[in-house]
Amino acid sequence: MPTPNEIDALLPQTQCRRCGYPACRPYAEALAAGETTPNRCPPGGDELIARLSSLLGVPATPLDPEVGPPQAPQIARIVEAECIGCTLCLQACPVDAILGAPKRMHTVIEDECTGCGLCLPPCPVDCIVLLPAPAFPEASASRARFLRRQARLARGEDPRKRLRPAPIAASADQLKRALVAAALERARTARKNGGPSA
Repeated sequence: MPTPNEIDALLPQTQCRRCGYPACRPYAEALAAGETTPNRCPPGGDELIARLSSLLGVPATPLDPEVGPPQAPQIARIVEAECIGCTLCLQACPVDAILGAPKRMHTVIEDECTGCGLCLPPCPVDCIVLLPAPAFPEASASRARFLRRQARLARGEDPRKRLRPAPIAASADQLKRALVAAALERARTARKNGGPSA
């Protein structure tokens, strides 16, 4: 029986959840355990069904209608003039392919977008559209982005914190006083040691 890694290596890594699993890896694990069928990946379509069926040693069957029609490669695009900066799409993207800040326009990193469509439902102003793409992104790169995002979420990091300026520790007046005091101390030390003041 093939391993989850062997099966996962064949999947397109869109992380679209249309198979009924939360990501491509859990679907691969379920296939390896014999808990599901290899005809539940719309982005992979008939070609993937044939490859998975061959690997698993089972007959190929048409795409399960429960998961919808085959999905051609696509990418998300944000109509930036309509974006209100709610950040809901950033939170929904499984591969962190959307950039933006609260109350600021967002944009999609097209080379990283898997076309999963998970950003569409949470958008309150429907400013995201899916457009045809020439091909799906390289699966290994998409898998790596997904795993980095999962690790970041497990650590509890919020990418929006990196977008905020660091708080100013002291007022400008306090900072000036500290700089003058440090300069005076350097001058006293230099005079005491017989050298020129720095």
